[in-house]
Amino acid sequence: MTAPLDCRALETRHHELHKTRLAMVDGNLVTNLRTTQRGLSARAYVDGYWGFASAPLAAAAAEAAAGREQVQRQAMANARAMARFGPRQALVLPEAPHRGQHVFAGRPALSATECLERLAQLHAHVRQRYPGLRSARFVIGDEHHAKQLETAAGADTLASIQRAFCSMVLVGEDAGGAPIEVDELLSCKGSLADLDWSLDTVAPLLDQVHEHLQAKRHAVAARGGQHTVVMAPRLAGMLAHEAMGHPCEADAVLGGAVTAGLLGQPVASELITMVDIAHTFDGQEAMIPVYVDDEGSAGRDVVMIDRGRLTGFMHSRETAARLGQAPTGNARAYNPDDEPLVRMRNTVILPGSATLPQMIEGVDDGYLLLRTGNGQADATTEFMFGITLAYEIRGGKVGRAVRGTTLSGSAIQVLKSVDAVGDEMHWDCSGYCGKKQPMVVSMGGPALRARAHLGGE
Repeated sequence: MTAPLDCRALETRHHELHKTRLAMVDGNLVTNLRTTQRGLSARAYVDGYWGFASAPLAAAAAEAAAGREQVQRQAMANARAMARFGPRQALVLPEAPHRGQHVFAGRPALSATECLERLAQLHAHVRQRYPGLRSARFVIGDEHHAKQLETAAGADTLASIQRAFCSMVLVGEDAGGAPIEVDELLSCKGSLADLDWSLDTVAPLLDQVHEHLQAKRHAVAARGGQHTVVMAPRLAGMLAHEAMGHPCEADAVLGGAVTAGLLGQPVASELITMVDIAHTFDGQEAMIPVYVDDEGSAGRDVVMIDRGRLTGFMHSRETAARLGQAPTGNARAYNPDDEPLVRMRNTVILPGSATLPQMIEGVDDGYLLLRTGNGQADATTEFMFGITLAYEIRGGKVGRAVRGTTLSGSAIQVLKSVDAVGDEMHWDCSGYCGKKQPMVVSMGGPALRARAHLGGE
């Protein structure tokens, strides 16, 4: 006879993940992927240690029922096996189990044929309108996560997250014949059927991309050093996410991030308020709505910076117990065989009152930074981002395009130098956050004017 399960901290998740990705280069389809992952996982907390186990599933519900107890027992066995590292004081994990359902209801999915026809239409438009291009790339994709979670503490939830994106890249040549490129991104909550990537919407954006491409043909090098910069919303969002968001994840705080000793202290200009939104912003559902996380905790907003002062961290149940705070619903797992980690959801710097033209007009000698291709930051908030599209600002006016450069510094020092915050928000959910496992997140923000270091020749 099998012994009954006895674990007060036991979580069981049935997770389905559907992904679509198509890429077309110069009218040729180079990627056409449609994948489905189904899995059952369990996590148990026994004698101060976590144990995790997972198993893949076919579509049959009977298979899920049959494998459920086996995976639970394996998770508990794995937790007990960890005890070989020595006795550990078990934490009293906070319990506020959530019950409820959130299922996204979007438009009927586009077929593969419909997606290919629309991609071909966009490429035909590009070939006709911009005959001098070296290349054009379009990448589209969507993914849908559906998670059923039950916990021994009483949580019983069904949560779904669905997002779609369209990436457009035009490639040309500079005056010396070297390749140059400019990109544009569209993203939304939902599937490719919910994303407006019609020719009517995309055509004006492609015209703007082409104008930037022509400006880059005669781009000049940035002057290395400290400068006044106006960061477009996309860069401001990345700065918030990479350079300040990660050091405010409570597992990073416990791991020695500089933020551990800064609660209540100034870490930014008084113009800066930064929030990790759980599911609703300004009366609208966020791009990546997390009503409940993968531990069964209800999602709630986390104000990390309030008018310049560091005020809070993002938590799982364990980090909340260790720091004597409340869970925030930030424990998230990406794949069916991943265990939850403290992750961001919709990280944003709240808008201010300045318009972008006003911010540019206030710069006598500086740079307008529009696009970033990559970024990295560490637990000290030191960061470096690659800048792929920028312009000089001279006498309050936008001047020549700038060749690829880097933006770097301490996020705390850069945010402390902010003297203007834009009044328009830009949201993006097209990319992934990396931290042991990928994660769908959204980033938002207005434009910022600050002092930062640019790389030169």
